[in-house]
Amino acid sequence: MKLFYIFYNQERWDNWINTLNESDFQIDPESEEMPEGFRTLYNFSMDITLAVLKVIKLFQNERFTKEETMDKLNDVEAIVMSDIPYPEIEEYVESLQLSMLVLFKSCRKYLEGEYSSDIKTLVKEGKKIIDDDMEKALEIGADIGASVINGASCCGKYVKDNIESPTLFDEWLIEIESMKEAMASLKNFDEVAGES
Repeated sequence: MKLFYIFYNQERWDNWINTLNESDFQIDPESEEMPEGFRTLYNFSMDITLAVLKVIKLFQNERFTKEETMDKLNDVEAIVMSDIPYPEIEEYVESLQLSMLVLFKSCRKYLEGEYSSDIKTLVKEGKKIIDDDMEKALEIGADIGASVINGASCCGKYVKDNIESPTLFDEWLIEIESMKEAMASLKNFDEVAGES
């Protein structure tokens, strides 16, 4: 028997984009709080990460076949990587889209079952080549992400050094850390029907 779940859709994406467009990204020098726009962007990112990993969780629980899971991932990715209607927030959403590359790639690697799990070596290699070969660095990041989906630990300790000026690979490690948190929060996800 298959349960009915509401998955990530265009309306959900559009709602986040509209909220982001109305948010203020201006930094107040007198306030220690992160500007509203950046808080919204973080929540936007976590919403996507959770939605995507719910699909993976359902695969793990044998609710979906590999092919069905790939189809669902493709559907969500097409929405997340779509064009931005508001030039004012384009750079913020594009940075989110770049970090999401590792989420989708990790999920596909996990489903295929072919990835390296030597995280320490992978992190070192990825940091070394990110400026010269983004595609290869993404493959390496996806190996780490697939390992995390499968239960490995990563990546907080590897991003502390570059927190002030992170590379794209560091951004991917931060996303993979979010993936780890999301997988932990989804431990009992399959027990509740109708979740989004």
